[in-house]
Amino acid sequence: MGRPVITARAAATFEPVGRSVAAARAFVRDTLHGWGLQEVVDDAVVLTSELVTNAVVHAGTTAEVICLRDREGVRVEVADRHPERELPLQEPGLHMGNPDREGGRGLLLCGALASHWGVDYTTADKRVWFRLDLPERPVGTRSAGPALPDDRLPVADSRVRVAVVQIDRLGTVSAWNDDASALFGYPPEKVVGKPLSDLAAWPHTPGTGTGIAEALALSRWEGTYGIRGADGRTQPVYASHLRVRDAQGEPSTVCLLVPESERAVLQSAPRSAASDGGTGQENRDRSTTDPFEAFIGSPAPEDLDGLLQRTVERARDMLDADAAYLLLATDDETELEVRASTGLPAARQRFARVPVEAGSGRYGSARMPSVHEDVAAVPGAVPLLSGTGMRSVVTVPLKVEGRLTGSLGVAAETPGRYSNEEALRLQFAADRIALAVESARLTELERLRRGSLSFLVEASDLLAGTLDRDQTLALMAQMTVPTLATWCAVYTIADPTSEPELSYVLHEDEDQIDGLKALLGKVAPPDPVLAPGARAWTAPGDAAHSAALRTSLRNLLLDDPSLSSPGTTLATASTVGGETVVLPLVARNRVIGMLILGKPLEERFRQEILELAEDLSRRAALALDNARLYSERTAISQSLQRSLLPPELPEVPGVEVEVIYRAAGEGNEVGGDFYDVFPIRDGAYGFAIGDVCGTGPEAAAVTGLARHALRLLAREGFGGPAVLERLNAAILDEGARSRFLTLLYGELWPQPDGGAVLKVVCAGHPLPLRLRQDGTVEPAADPQPLLGVIEDLELDEQTFTLDPGDVLLCVTDGVTERREGARMLGDDGLADCLSGCTGLTAGAVAARVMRAVERFAADAPSDDMAILAMRVPE
Repeated sequence: MGRPVITARAAATFEPVGRSVAAARAFVRDTLHGWGLQEVVDDAVVLTSELVTNAVVHAGTTAEVICLRDREGVRVEVADRHPERELPLQEPGLHMGNPDREGGRGLLLCGALASHWGVDYTTADKRVWFRLDLPERPVGTRSAGPALPDDRLPVADSRVRVAVVQIDRLGTVSAWNDDASALFGYPPEKVVGKPLSDLAAWPHTPGTGTGIAEALALSRWEGTYGIRGADGRTQPVYASHLRVRDAQGEPSTVCLLVPESERAVLQSAPRSAASDGGTGQENRDRSTTDPFEAFIGSPAPEDLDGLLQRTVERARDMLDADAAYLLLATDDETELEVRASTGLPAARQRFARVPVEAGSGRYGSARMPSVHEDVAAVPGAVPLLSGTGMRSVVTVPLKVEGRLTGSLGVAAETPGRYSNEEALRLQFAADRIALAVESARLTELERLRRGSLSFLVEASDLLAGTLDRDQTLALMAQMTVPTLATWCAVYTIADPTSEPELSYVLHEDEDQIDGLKALLGKVAPPDPVLAPGARAWTAPGDAAHSAALRTSLRNLLLDDPSLSSPGTTLATASTVGGETVVLPLVARNRVIGMLILGKPLEERFRQEILELAEDLSRRAALALDNARLYSERTAISQSLQRSLLPPELPEVPGVEVEVIYRAAGEGNEVGGDFYDVFPIRDGAYGFAIGDVCGTGPEAAAVTGLARHALRLLAREGFGGPAVLERLNAAILDEGARSRFLTLLYGELWPQPDGGAVLKVVCAGHPLPLRLRQDGTVEPAADPQPLLGVIEDLELDEQTFTLDPGDVLLCVTDGVTERREGARMLGDDGLADCLSGCTGLTAGAVAARVMRAVERFAADAPSDDMAILAMRVPE
């Protein structure tokens, strides 16, 4: 027997990601539908799904899917790139194992469903293939139905018209036949070249993305929509679309349209009654209404919200009801959460939660089908419908492998509307969709968890990047709105005895922030509770009735329109009309604040969002407490630093004195450089500028010791060398806490006839520079050993006179050691800068030197800098 002659071929490659399995199923389904092989589509899709899963999930490689058609059937090949990976093939005499086992299940299905199957190995890949033979058909017949009496035949007009409309790849009409003109009243020249969307009234289902453009791109599509005729009326039509391409490969879509009442002319025949097993009558009944594809519609929405919304709409229509709703169960099956509804007030929609267990206000009918002839006679039997006007209700569970995954309910405004027959019909539909809903829910949950992890990682990085309290509050609010909530407020608590203070308010609509802030200012803050987790914020003083805070806020705003600008009162009221929750900000086992999250009118939070907000609140609380501790430390450090510097400079007769001090870092370290200018006795003044090794408390101790010892010893009448020698001994007495110190100390005597006499001692410090009127710059002292190192220290002092116009410049090493790469400003750079300051005041000299130092390098200074300039006016 020779190989079959291939009459058609289609191939596609899929990446090794989970979503490729669904894409491969859609590829095979569309391909076989396009070839007219509906009889084998379902089996082919099931087998392809298993084999592609093995390739992209288990083998972790790309998968190539090839569909080959011949006269007798179709062959599908799935190739992956791991030819050395063995498949669990059945050996003679051995059982293939547990059919529920993950490995090998695809081959079990091949053995059960395929006409033939096998595995081909090459050096480059491995191909698992299966073949499905087409069932025998009567000659010339694609499908046939039974002979029917005349009175059961479909009704049509005396002349059946089929409009043939061809749509090009851009979605515009390229052909329009005579029957189309007769049905809709447009001659061809009026519609050719126009988009079909201009004529079609396409039904829109909330939560789904399938529109007319998507339908025209499918290989085959059947369904109902409307065509706006020349008379302005919309005529319902039943359409059958077929995607084709011409000899040049240009794709287009051929649309066959008939009036909706004549849909039997085009509608595809249902699947064979024998395909589902059971009696012929049962299968005929089920094939027309109850299967998943017929119930949901084709194509089925891929996203969970779209699938659930389509489900409730079809359930309502199936039982001719006034409303329908669908709830999903939590992982522990203790609560149900509203995820989709139709025909109910907004308050009953989206994320409202009810417990499952039986009892007053409980959802006791969740685990089994239930019919309520009149819920008004049993208050609380279905709490979601309280106050909606619904009377008769039928609810059925959604179960997967015996586990409760949700509940589907249908309601009507008239009592006694439903019986057990409707419950069985709804349960049959629920059984068909339960697995698809659970699969979509798990996919959404995984997506949410991945998104939550990314969100928390980014939030942690942002919060860790600042130690400023106000910036931390702003970041906390901006990460919350609008990602998690519509608005938020942050209350902070300074200490356990303090009342909560409203510190930050944010709304996704900036125009509502002021009104919301004023509104919250008139409401007592929530009580701080150490217990973790989100809790509802109830109205203060109304706990007996558990009134929600949102009611109190809205009433307050409506009673006092002054809280918001004219025209925004109702808008602001709607911003606080939804669910409002409180999350404690707990750090180091203490409540340091509260994060308030709110939704707009009648909206609720989903449980996953609250769990994410709780994780965020823990991180934000720690960041906020760290910012508080850092602020306190910075305030203490700055206060201590100020105490180590003179509060103000004295007025020195006949001498200009100016000081500039710049602390490096973020201000949370003390110590480092210091300066002082102080009167010693009548007519004499002392000055000093020094640098303690290091920073921190030890350096601060030496700094305080040096400044106060200088003043005390100088006023006791000791000269400069004696003052520094005694200070050196005091530093060494500190033992292990001592730090070495570079110090320039001098005494100044202004002269009545102008000028000033100075005596200076330079102990390891950068030498003071003297600027003369002619622009020359020279050192004014000799270098000597620094303090805190040698016990028997002997120092000398130099005496010189500042003439009118002369300047004495004293700096710390943060100035001379300013670096830009390998370059350093140094003594020479400082002298060059000072030489250009002739004729400037002491303040101008100090400012020019500081500006030159800052411009020397682009980076922020790494060391403290102090500049002391003294000048004798001319």
